[in-house]
Amino acid sequence: MKNCIIKSVLAIGVILYIVLYPSGVMAADYVLPYPSYMPGSRLYHVSEWWDILGQYWNFGDIAGMKYERAMSDKYLIQAQVLFEYGQYKFAIEALDNSDKHFSKALVHSIELSYKKKDDGTQLSILKDQAQKHIEALDTLAEKTPDTVTWNDERTETENLPISMLFAKSKILRNYANR
Repeated sequence: MKNCIIKSVLAIGVILYIVLYPSGVMAADYVLPYPSYMPGSRLYHVSEWWDILGQYWNFGDIAGMKYERAMSDKYLIQAQVLFEYGQYKFAIEALDNSDKHFSKALVHSIELSYKKKDDGTQLSILKDQAQKHIEALDTLAEKTPDTVTWNDERTETENLPISMLFAKSKILRNYANR
């Protein structure tokens, strides 16, 4: 019994030491999330509906900005995976969705600065996100061709200017670092 009490007190002491006296740098860089459901999955449409409902749940400037940032990350990761697997048409749609959500996050950021609701935290997170997105877009640009001829079974062939879309996305993300 006495041995168990000593071990418990020692464990609590170690936990308190770790919590109260953190060692080293505890800050982490901005990290992109793990990919969600991809197009073709049975749960993809459920996930899309859930995201639409989340848009109405996250009202207000700060919550709206967080939602738009999360959706921008989600679609960028989706585009990254689809580009790696050669599904260029779906990847371009996902990259376009990421751009739309990132531009809405920029609008929320501007509204926050005008209303003086942000102490600089949300803007710095948005800048870190933009930098991480630019890094991801640069690595994708190295791996993918500049243009791709997409040949779908039901439609005519079309040329997809992928490098131009990457440039457009990077310009949008660079605006956050103004």
